[in-house]
Amino acid sequence: MPTVENVGDGSQDVLLVRVRAGGWEGWGECEASPLVSIASLIAPRSHSACQPVLSSVLGQRIDGIDDVRRITALVRANSFDQLQAAHTLSGINIALCDLLGRRYEVPVHELLGVRTATPKTPYASTLFGSTPEETRAEAARLAGSGFRAVKFGWMGFGTGSVAADIDQLAAAREGVGPDADLLIDAAMAWVGRPDAARARVAALQDFRVRFIEEPFVAEEYDAYREFGAVAKRAGVAVAGGEGCHNVPMALTMMTHADLDYVQIDAGRIGGITEAKEVADAVQAQGRRFLNHSFTSHLALSASLQPFAGHRAEALCEYPVNSKPVSYDLTTTHLSVDADGLVRIPDAPGLGVTPDPRTISAYLQQVEISVQGQTLYRTPELDLVAADEGIPA
Repeated sequence: MPTVENVGDGSQDVLLVRVRAGGWEGWGECEASPLVSIASLIAPRSHSACQPVLSSVLGQRIDGIDDVRRITALVRANSFDQLQAAHTLSGINIALCDLLGRRYEVPVHELLGVRTATPKTPYASTLFGSTPEETRAEAARLAGSGFRAVKFGWMGFGTGSVAADIDQLAAAREGVGPDADLLIDAAMAWVGRPDAARARVAALQDFRVRFIEEPFVAEEYDAYREFGAVAKRAGVAVAGGEGCHNVPMALTMMTHADLDYVQIDAGRIGGITEAKEVADAVQAQGRRFLNHSFTSHLALSASLQPFAGHRAEALCEYPVNSKPVSYDLTTTHLSVDADGLVRIPDAPGLGVTPDPRTISAYLQQVEISVQGQTLYRTPELDLVAADEGIPA
């Protein structure tokens, strides 16, 4: 966006990945700081485990989903010491899955072994208002639009007094009404302060909050487990996991933090195949998998593929107030149907395509050089519709 505000809104910029191979094209999106991820793509090798992500991708064969997994593992090994590599890899992995789906004319979830995708119940995901009055009005608007569940978060919730949080919770519950699910994202407000988290449990119970998301950072397993025990006795579930950037971290958090909802961002964890591995483990343990998605509908479609086969009407995060650079990014959107459900596109690949006009309007020209040698320059657009093929 021309102006980026200092708020917890990740839809203010987009890092797109385009992959081309064998006359086909795929698109992905990273949940990342764009410039830092671009740097990890091309940063010169400093040792064997700190190599540019691009060196493990270019020239590889891509004929099936196992090739996506192989390339993903190669990036993990060769760029182990580049901590940003997981975010960069995520966009590449998503784009490779999209490319394969377009090549074989099947949805990505079918490549993952799920022939028929089940619909999901979207929860409208947005920020708290600056005041309880703003929160109440937005909650009423979203409930009036047909959403059965609404999630509010950030905007200082949890960082002030308990009374201030109660005012926001009361406004949100009043706005959505007595029957809708109310969800809260604590946005890591209580890092190192489990007592502050426990002090809100009674209020969460009073306003019938279905789950509280990310009360702490992902690595605070003990705090999650101890707080979760208190919250669950009050009938409030605990969600977390969007900060996980690899499968082992997600599985460790799931079990040691004893999460009820495991929320994974395909744009952070390493891509769709990595998120699918977590989704399968979550289902096997009888927990519930959630997508994390707050940006474009390209990212939304990617985030839904890993649990496409989970039970019908499982909850899914659905961004409702994305900035234009994110919402306008694609020519198609995953709309909420008349029955209040979202359906994964039954179309090749991710079923959504970036809009060249939006890319042209917001594209930032970037050049990175070292010792006078240009390592990266924003590529020429030369955008061609995916169904037209890519010229040799």
